Amino acid sequence: MQPVRGTKDLIGDAFRRHHHVVETARHVTGLYGLEEWATPIFEATGVFARTLGDTSDVVTKEMYSFEDRGGDSVTLRPEGTAGICRALVSNGLTQGGLPRKVFYAGPMFRYERPQKGRYRQFHQIGAEILGAAEPLADAEVIACGWQILQHLGIDDGVVLEINTLGDAPSRDAYRAALVAYFTAHRDKLSADSQTRLEKNPMRILDSKDAGDKALVADAPTIFEHLTPEAATFFEKVLGHLDRFGVPYRKNPRIVRGLDYYSHTAFEFVTDRLGAQGTVMAGGRYDGLVQEMGGPATPSVGWAAGIERLSELLAETPEATRPVAVIPVSEAEEGPALALLQMLRASGVPAEMAYKGNLKKRMERANRIGAQAAVILGESEVAENVVLVRNLQDGTQERVGIPGLLSALAAAGVVDAMLEQVVEGLELVAEDGEEEN
Repeated sequence: MQPVRGTKDLIGDAFRRHHHVVETARHVTGLYGLEEWATPIFEATGVFARTLGDTSDVVTKEMYSFEDRGGDSVTLRPEGTAGICRALVSNGLTQGGLPRKVFYAGPMFRYERPQKGRYRQFHQIGAEILGAAEPLADAEVIACGWQILQHLGIDDGVVLEINTLGDAPSRDAYRAALVAYFTAHRDKLSADSQTRLEKNPMRILDSKDAGDKALVADAPTIFEHLTPEAATFFEKVLGHLDRFGVPYRKNPRIVRGLDYYSHTAFEFVTDRLGAQGTVMAGGRYDGLVQEMGGPATPSVGWAAGIERLSELLAETPEATRPVAVIPVSEAEEGPALALLQMLRASGVPAEMAYKGNLKKRMERANRIGAQAAVILGESEVAENVVLVRNLQDGTQERVGIPGLLSALAAAGVVDAMLEQVVEGLELVAEDGEEEN
């Protein structure tokens, strides 16, 4: 049996890279006051079909939709924002306490041709600020994304490209200009873009077809059709980005072609991933919550592919290196188990092989990359000491059990963060020494 095409297992280095991206994003979004939400991986099909647009590739070609046994149409989520907005409405959170600042992470599903950085089950992190109409919200959520890239060490060579979709009057004027331009070149458009011309001409700007791209290069830009209010909003966003220290360049071809998108649209792009150059993308979607049946709720956010971010990491995070507890014989297994749990309770990763003589247990300690071996023989148990062998440099010493954590910390085996609790743990050990 093999994994289904377009899916993959996350094991070893792959999982550590994945986990590092999520934990880094979780930390940084916490600095910005975002609360983590988790929504179901499948929703009623209407949550996506209604909000992503009936001309989008996701809805027309890529959704995993099916009838469940009750006859309801459900869909594995192809993206995260729609579910977050649905949760805001269905949990009654639009009535007060806005804005809500939300972080999410998890698997998404799209039926598309698998390639590097793109899978049928893929994973995203995302950030949303729900219920904030101010340009500062746009800039802050972008700054949060930029800081995540910085913390991951992958910001070098990544560029923020930003555009505005304007307000409703701006988009109406721009759509009319696009229709006039593309109608004059209709015979050169791809079949998909000819359909988009009738239903949503702004979607043509996002076409991947080579012929469409050639036409798009000479198409009008929205900058020529912005109302004064929309132009002011965009300038305020850029001004806040300058204050946050986020570098950017304007790109009038970045669009979000659905009616509920407005004002800011942006992508973080790189040339280090081949064709799949976008690592994080988002925008303002002031009408989406209303599409879900809630009140008008101005919102802005982004999503990023974890697989793509993982590929950009310069190094794979190190696997946890435990301390190996090694009883010399079966007679010392009882005290060894007590020591094993003491280490774990103190926050020190620790393992003990289930069987084997001293040689075999030492071999396993080396195989799992243990930092140190804590060895208990008959004499060590009698004297309430252990033999600590540093597997990084080969040195070893006999240490009293109450001072074990201090010895491990001094040898650089125990993380420095544990040093602050060592003193208290030693006092506890000394108080209970006679009973033990």
